Parts: sequence; structure tokens; C-alpha cells
Amino acid sequence: MLEHSPLFLSIAIIAAFLVGLSKGGLPSVGTLAVPLMALVISPVTAAALLLPIYVISDMFGLYLYRRHYSARNLAIMIPAAIIGIGIGWLFSSHLSGKFIGMLVGLIGIFFCLNAWIGARYRRQARKADIPRGVFWGALTGLTSFVSHSGGPPFQIYVLPQRLEKLVFAGTSTILFAVVNAVKLVPYWEMQQFSRLDWGLGYWLIPAAVIGTFAGAKLTRIMPDGPFFLLVQLALFGLSIKLIADWTLSFFG
Repeated sequence: MLEHSPLFLSIAIIAAFLVGLSKGGLPSVGTLAVPLMALVISPVTAAALLLPIYVISDMFGLYLYRRHYSARNLAIMIPAAIIGIGIGWLFSSHLSGKFIGMLVGLIGIFFCLNAWIGARYRRQARKADIPRGVFWGALTGLTSFVSHSGGPPFQIYVLPQRLEKLVFAGTSTILFAVVNAVKLVPYWEMQQFSRLDWGLGYWLIPAAVIGTFAGAKLTRIMPDGPFFLLVQLALFGLSIKLIADWTLSFFG
């Protein structure tokens, strides 16, 4: 089976490590996990396989960032994100695996273009306003539900606020810890976990935990620019492939 092949295990371990890095304070990195896994399995299966890894990593991330967060952003975005999860749950039966992959790809490309082009026009820090926060918070919950790709909408809303780096990382960690815990309920109800090989946890959990502490260390010492540019380029390439896969299946 593909799930037990060396290729699958290698990609899964890398994806789990990326999840850990995101929980350690590098949220853009986590966006790569499902698109990377989608190279070898369906995005739906990848999302179900990675959710327990996210939840376990969240526990370590909450400890690392328990004193660094924006309470106002969390108060706005957490309820909105839960609504977004509910929307995703409601319409989940109408979404195919390749369509979800295409959605992830579109979000990834939009995020990259926003990072590369939109930043030129941002001069002053924005406030954490409720209307934008509710919109992007709901989109964060929706995209996180279907493919764990809530990072881009979150960042599109929060990055223009120019929060201090540790506050930004902590706000992301706490928000997605709540989001991932809430997602367990609909994923369980939809029986997304029933066909998974739980023995993979012996490989993936250590990689995620190591990634969490490595991400926390990198957040504190590494310059943001060069690293995030490489992440964005990788995300852009994977996003194009996912969109191409859906296009071929739709018109083929």
C-alpha cells in the first residue's frame, strides 16, 4: 500500500515536522503540510491523518506561547473561525478531494501574491477591526476545516497589524489550538479517522514535537525575509500542481 511505502513515510514525516514548525511560531510553514501530502494521497485523507498531529503539537505550542498573544484578535477570530468550521461541516458532503485540493491551491497562490505584491501598498499598521476579523476569521475556520490551510487567511488579516513577532506567533498558536480541537468533533462524526493507520503516529508525533521546539527556536533567532520567501515559493509551486490536478480531472 502507498500508505506504507518509503515515499509516503518520508513525505508524511516531513509534513509532520512542518506542522511542528508552524506550532513553534512559523505559521506559513504549516500551510505546506496538506499540499505536500496531497502529492501521494487525497487531500481529504491527508487532512484527517494530520489533524491529531496538529492537536498534539498544539499542546506544546500553547506552553511555549502562553504569555505572548493578542487578546483582541483572539476574541474576534475564535468565534468567527468556529462559524467557518460549521460552514465547512455543513457543505463537506458536496466537496470532492480534488476540489478541496484546488481550493487549497487558490488560497496558496492568493497568499503568495498578497505577500509579494500587496505588501508594497501597506504603509501604516492596521487595527484589529471586527468586520474584517469576522470575515477572515470565518475563512480561516473554513479553510482549516477542509485542508488545515487556515494560515493564509489568518496572516492576511493579522500581518498588516504589524504585531511584535512573538505576539503574532502566540496569537496564531492559540487560535489554531482552539480551531483544531473544535475540528475533532465534525471529523469524528464524518468518520474521517476510521480508515487511518494509527501506527503512523509513532513516526509522525516525534517529528512534530521536534519541529515545534525547532520552530520556537527559529522564530527567535532567524531573519524572517529569506526563510519565508523560500516557503512562499514552495507553496506557490505546490499550489499550481493542485490546481492543475483538479483542472485535468474536471476537463479530462
